[in-house]
Amino acid sequence: QVRLVESGGGLVQAGGSLRLSCASSGSIFSINAMGWYRQAPGKQRELVAVIRNPGSTDYADSVKGRFTISRDNARNTVYLQMNSLKPEDTAVYYCNTYGSSWYPWGQGTQVTVSS
Repeated sequence: QVRLVESGGGLVQAGGSLRLSCASSGSIFSINAMGWYRQAPGKQRELVAVIRNPGSTDYADSVKGRFTISRDNARNTVYLQMNSLKPEDTAVYYCNTYGSSWYPWGQGTQVTVSS
């Protein structure tokens, strides 16, 4: 069973940057689309960014121009570069497939942005 492990979160001031990583225990080469999701306290999980093979991307309006998703199929890893962070970006961030059956959700990585 594929296991997803997210890392790279932390506490950062508004305007700062973080780079999240999502390592998969299985190959993601054949998966058409991978996504980053987030869940803030008291809110539903929402899609933040998607990357498809061979590399097209889509972003939620709230992060467009600030976040960049990328993937390294050889390393079975998906990344999320987050710049110009805002307090409203505070959430637990997860990665998973997009548009196909989800893998079991990982533990996520906490991102906290202070004002």
